[in-house]
Amino acid sequence: MSSPRGSTASLAPPSPGTPSAPVGRFGALAGWAQRHRWAALVLWVAVLAAITLGSTAAGSAYKNDFTLPGTDSQTATDLFKKHGSDQAGDSVEIVFKDAAGIKSAKARIEPMLAEVKQMAGIADVRSPFSDASAISKDGTIAYASVTLDGKTEEVPKEDVAEVIDVAQHIATDDLQVEVGGEAARNAQDQDPPTAELAGVVAALVILVLLFGSLLAASLPLITALFAVGGAVGLIALASHIFTVADFTPPVLMLVGLGVGVDYALLIFYRYRHELLTGARPDEAGRKALDSAGRTVFFAGCTVIVALLGLVALGLGSLQGIALAVAITVLVTMAASLVLLPALLAHCGMRIRRHVLKQQARATAKGRTEGNRWRAMARAVQRRPVPTLLVGVIALLALSAPALGMRLGFADAGNTPKDTTSRQAYDLLAEGFGPGFNGPLIVLVKGGQDAGKTVQAKLATTDGVAEASPAMPSQDGALSTVFVYPTTSPQAEGTVDLVHHLRDDVAPPLEHATGAEVMVGGATAASQDVSETLADRLPLFVAVVVGVSSLLLLLVFRSVWIPVKAAILNLLSISAALGVITLVFQHGWFGAQPGPVEAFIPALIFAIVFGLSMDYEVFLVSRIHEEWMRTRDPAQSVREGLASTGKVITAAAAIMMFVFGAFILSSDRMLQQFGLGLAVAILLDAVVIRCLIVPAVMQMLGKRAWWLPAWLDRKLPEVSIEHPEHN
Repeated sequence: MSSPRGSTASLAPPSPGTPSAPVGRFGALAGWAQRHRWAALVLWVAVLAAITLGSTAAGSAYKNDFTLPGTDSQTATDLFKKHGSDQAGDSVEIVFKDAAGIKSAKARIEPMLAEVKQMAGIADVRSPFSDASAISKDGTIAYASVTLDGKTEEVPKEDVAEVIDVAQHIATDDLQVEVGGEAARNAQDQDPPTAELAGVVAALVILVLLFGSLLAASLPLITALFAVGGAVGLIALASHIFTVADFTPPVLMLVGLGVGVDYALLIFYRYRHELLTGARPDEAGRKALDSAGRTVFFAGCTVIVALLGLVALGLGSLQGIALAVAITVLVTMAASLVLLPALLAHCGMRIRRHVLKQQARATAKGRTEGNRWRAMARAVQRRPVPTLLVGVIALLALSAPALGMRLGFADAGNTPKDTTSRQAYDLLAEGFGPGFNGPLIVLVKGGQDAGKTVQAKLATTDGVAEASPAMPSQDGALSTVFVYPTTSPQAEGTVDLVHHLRDDVAPPLEHATGAEVMVGGATAASQDVSETLADRLPLFVAVVVGVSSLLLLLVFRSVWIPVKAAILNLLSISAALGVITLVFQHGWFGAQPGPVEAFIPALIFAIVFGLSMDYEVFLVSRIHEEWMRTRDPAQSVREGLASTGKVITAAAAIMMFVFGAFILSSDRMLQQFGLGLAVAILLDAVVIRCLIVPAVMQMLGKRAWWLPAWLDRKLPEVSIEHPEHN
């Protein structure tokens, strides 16, 4: 199909008598978009405008849902609500510090607390002057507990922001006032869209360097921006029906931008390749869709299947994120398959002239496209075993820290030091000990005597700094004890204490009192979510890997291709998780040490596994084309890498910059997400696709395409290659 290496494609179109290659379904789709280019563009603009107007008018209903039925923490929360306990709602703390003694500021504090109690979203306010335990031993630090009328995700951020403003209004040079708690942390100003802008600029720069033309570079970017714009509006509308977390928009915007540019780039690069073989612009568009378009469709479906697999993990907010990103990938895939061909039809002749002139200049200088990649492939093929060992050992070394990865959730202790929630966190730790910021709420379902017995035992338990008096619910059926660990909320000691209370302390107390004892609270709930996700992750991984491997088996009619792809994809993901563990759990490069966000492994696996399949299919399909044409395994690998190495590297560079832009965020989860995706894409494109895959394919030789005859007869025919190669 391709012209001889180094030749200049003819500017003249094929003669009228030249028979046309058969057109597949994706080529037919491209043909429709080309014939109805204006209709396709107007349709996309109209749909985008309608979605934008609709989402603007309806607004969004983002909300976080970390409920996990069946756990102690969730059962405790449900009982709080059922029996009318004040602890049913979350709380924020207004923290005061006055070096002269907090009681000297009572005249300023009390009126402010009375005003807060009357505000929207507030169920109760407890003054530090009515509770001696709310004032530190040295009398300089105190806190007021502000109970919200619901969980953090149910109370509007505007109401909590107003509490912060009213509280800090009484601050003076002598009196420091800060507001802490999860609701206060969430209510603070969000980051400006720095990451999104950085991603767009990086993508444009790389595309211009790749194609040497602003017009050519802009088409994949325009396609991606159209897709992201539509996806953002759709997710805002979907948030009224499904539970979609409030941190979803920046995630789907950057994922949509990265994936959208990636998909459009793969199609556009194949379009450019077809132009260099002498195809007319309309013919090149159809051929590009029939080959690279099929790859994009396959890769997109793989990502969507992986993301929808997250729904099986059973966590509300994670399900919403999975649905949102799956919709984003679906829209970007549709834009690449319909909008991009229409744009190419408008600009085809100008792009063709530029591509052919660029090729003519390269030929005049004696440069042949892909020569460097051929040379690298030859070097790998001469020493496949050492190359494979070096690559695998490097990935295993990076993966090793992930074995000790500890899952959890960020709290105010991980936020920037200039935020009020972080300063409140530090003041509370200074005045009342590190465990004060993550109390465990022990619920006793029984009489008040049982509550007192449980409280007395908890107060003397190792790892407990203090246990508050048992507080009865409104109907007297429950008692609540606040347990303050000796360690901070994210410390391993706190995790051990939760297990100790549930496994060793609670059972004897239940036997002695006849009451039911449950350990809840935000800290315990975070641990429950983390452990549940960790327990369910292996099954999720197995299902996604199994389905993807089956698809590769159908496409390439080979046993070893899907096995190789699954193992290498898992290696790149585990290496990325190892890097996250080193940076965020062990505090490398100045990051604050703490647990890895519980959602991160599942999200990174779902997205990276699908994107890795994208590069896998794009590279291996080109190798397979050459194999079907020459039956020479070594040459097939060289030519496949020469044809795809440049575009895979460019696409990976774009994805790395786009995902790496997450690191600019102040949100710890987004930082981990961005670093993990960027590292995984880097390793996949450079170490795996450029080194390990050629080495493995060289070692396998003809056996790479082996499939038992009995299985070949039973499998249905599925192809992602151009019909003329089938």
